[in-house]
Amino acid sequence: MGKSKWKVGMASALAVGAGAAAVVAGRKKKSKTHKESNYRNTERGKQAKNSKGIYYSSGNYEAFARPEKPEGIEGKSAYLVGSGLASLAAACFLVRDARMPGENIHILEAMDVAGGACDGINDPSRGYVMRGGREMEDHFECLWDLFRSIPSLEVPDASVLDEYYWLNKHDPNYSLCRATVNRGEDAHTDGKFRLSQKGSMEIMKLFFMKDEDLYDKTIEDVFDDEVFRSDFWLYWRTMFAFENWHSALEMKRYFQRFIHHIGGLPDFSALKFTRYNQYESLILPMQKYLEGAGVQFQFGTEVTNVRFEMEGEKKTARAIECKVHGEVQEIPLTEDDFVFITNGSCTEGTIYGDQNHAPTGDAEVRNSGCWSLWKNIARQDPAFGHPEKFCSNIEKTNWESATVTTSNEKIISYITKICKRDPRTGKVVTGGIVSCRDSSWLLSWTINRQGQFKGQKKDEICVWVYSLFTDVPGNYVKKPMKECTGKEITEEWLYHLGIPVEEIPELAEHHANCTPTMMPYITAFFMPRSAGDRPDVIPDGCVNAAFLGQFAETPRDTIFTTEYSVRTAMEAVYGLCGVDRGVPEVWGSVYDVRELLDSTVKLMDGKSPLEMPLPKPLEMLKKPLLKKADKTIIGKLLRDHGVLKDGMI
Repeated sequence: MGKSKWKVGMASALAVGAGAAAVVAGRKKKSKTHKESNYRNTERGKQAKNSKGIYYSSGNYEAFARPEKPEGIEGKSAYLVGSGLASLAAACFLVRDARMPGENIHILEAMDVAGGACDGINDPSRGYVMRGGREMEDHFECLWDLFRSIPSLEVPDASVLDEYYWLNKHDPNYSLCRATVNRGEDAHTDGKFRLSQKGSMEIMKLFFMKDEDLYDKTIEDVFDDEVFRSDFWLYWRTMFAFENWHSALEMKRYFQRFIHHIGGLPDFSALKFTRYNQYESLILPMQKYLEGAGVQFQFGTEVTNVRFEMEGEKKTARAIECKVHGEVQEIPLTEDDFVFITNGSCTEGTIYGDQNHAPTGDAEVRNSGCWSLWKNIARQDPAFGHPEKFCSNIEKTNWESATVTTSNEKIISYITKICKRDPRTGKVVTGGIVSCRDSSWLLSWTINRQGQFKGQKKDEICVWVYSLFTDVPGNYVKKPMKECTGKEITEEWLYHLGIPVEEIPELAEHHANCTPTMMPYITAFFMPRSAGDRPDVIPDGCVNAAFLGQFAETPRDTIFTTEYSVRTAMEAVYGLCGVDRGVPEVWGSVYDVRELLDSTVKLMDGKSPLEMPLPKPLEMLKKPLLKKADKTIIGKLLRDHGVLKDGMI
């Protein structure tokens, strides 16, 4: 036991040292290859562009700078495949930073509405539908760089960022009940992770592993039940939608990317949300901005292939093959025609149910052809990635969500009891998901600020429900979620709220409406992967094509975030158009000794690694060394972050 504790303490100390070393390496070590230069700048003040013409910056010097107009940009055009967040962001950067004329920019969308996975609609035949929600935080550097320039549709003379910033200042987000058990009882939501020493050590070990050692490995390859039994794993998997069989590499990236938010994981105080659903709060303002700039939206256009010409290492997109309202067409391309491709989609093939029908069988399926498009492109060159790694096992990439709409006072009273807030105040309600830890579906639910839709009635609330396990029978409804109607999903949710069982059928059938959505590929990007499985944003040798979104590769950042979509868009536009401005680097909390100290203490539920006994020879030296350190700035640093405490010396 003493040896195990010593290992954990040493791992914590190593974390601090590794963070400091990483800072030095990131600032001073020159890149030897274009791949490495994607990850770090050269010596301070000498920010070198990589082979794609991209470099990274920090601080506000470049954040507020307006880049010069790229030479000859008026003679170039752009075609953007898809109209999701990544594609719209790329169009915005083309207008704002590359200063390409709006009429030269063409957005090709298979559906009849923009937004991709960032949706939120009132379907006349089904009711309100939200397939998912977007959790955001302070350090989405590229996202906020974009939205500072997009005018708000709600607040005069303000940007979307202004609107969002004021909203979250006045109404900060946090949860008062993170998880329940026994049909609505608070599951000791006290901020504790309850990780064993062995579990803490497994997380530390993952933190330090090299990326290449995690290629094609799953989370269960690096963790065992010491982690999987902890509250840490409950909080983590339900918040981020990780499954045990997902990518260990992505788990590591998440841990490093959000290490500054470890303390806010149990109560969601790390998060911020938009006022309305993401379609109305994010997508519509971007669409209005682009339409005002003259950007061309072409709906009903399914791109089936982008045909490339290969000359040695040079790769040139020569034609876009598409179907316009079912009619086969082709758009010829020159080197002055840039193509931005959203390859793959987490919401492709969504199956829609309704109150009385499960999302199976004859239910409506909406396809945009994203996966077949990527497969057709990938066949042309290995640099374009390997889509089959992500879309070949829907048993491991699916989960289901549902939108429940109700104005029933009985249901609302049980919601209020759990989340300890009135859901109809227009302010924060649950503050994030409430996970039913003893649900066989692993059901979670959330209520964001109401109304979530601008057209929503004042007495209505919209609840988002999702489950990670869609193929096992429920606790009340003895069927797998994927076979349930909207009414049956509502019944299972009401059961976990604690509604008396004899009242559940009546309330679910007559006092709520539920629209379920089954998404076969919703976590496809979490599947275990290796180098090259996702194409670089601008693959080697590409002169007029780039990839966008969750299935493009960019360093250090994490998928399933709005930031990742916008970051890939910025890199693609800056690289192809020659925009001479730094892309904001991923927030460097993993290189910050203060954050490393904080996260270590918080992960151990407030314990200091220095409290753990060391082998006897080292234990004898510990107090004298700490006394000396306590007289220096190091002592203050350790005390400020809970590592050194009174009584230790």
